[in-house]
Amino acid sequence: MSDKLPKWMLRAFSSLRLARYVRAARGNAVVAERLYWWNVEASAALYGSLHCLEVALRNALHKQLSLAYHRDDWWTTAPLNPNGQRLVAKARSKCERRGLVPAPPDSMVAELSFGFWASLVSGGSGYDRLFWVPTVHKAFPHYSGRRDVLYDGLWSLVLLRNRIMHHEPIHHRDLAADHAKIYRMLGYLDPQLAKEAQAMDRFPSVLAGKRDALHGSRPSRF
Repeated sequence: MSDKLPKWMLRAFSSLRLARYVRAARGNAVVAERLYWWNVEASAALYGSLHCLEVALRNALHKQLSLAYHRDDWWTTAPLNPNGQRLVAKARSKCERRGLVPAPPDSMVAELSFGFWASLVSGGSGYDRLFWVPTVHKAFPHYSGRRDVLYDGLWSLVLLRNRIMHHEPIHHRDLAADHAKIYRMLGYLDPQLAKEAQAMDRFPSVLAGKRDALHGSRPSRF
């Protein structure tokens, strides 16, 4: 049924990509087209709050770990697991390809992925004892719950962020729950940041208009 979609859309986005939307729309090509554009709009609307979370998380963790290890390049001596070391090496390589030799700590912090930073909250490889208990919990001054609950929340948002950045479908998710989770995590880091991010957040209106976007007028496409 994807062949019922506009030819320009099939050329631009491929029938394989669009087939997932056609299936979700139960074969209705018109709804599938609208769903595709709504997915783009919803992804864009979530980007701002995810941006705030990713940047604030890495800066909060970097600050605490720099203090704990008495150096801005704390990853050189911290007991990172093999995957963490691989991600550090990858970030360093990206910096060096830009002529930043040695790689400055600030540039390394920016290059290290959201997944790297979230992994520091995990319990794997003894990270709960090595990082969470002595240091990492201090990055979340407004959180008093269990580490594993916090990590599960952060990791689910890493996966959401990756789907958005790789232009994958997110329309099937409970996006209202995802959106609320972003703000819970922001609040654990800094309630003032959460408040400011919410002031510019247009996702609630995008979500509220989903039915109209799919069955009535087209999404705004920004």
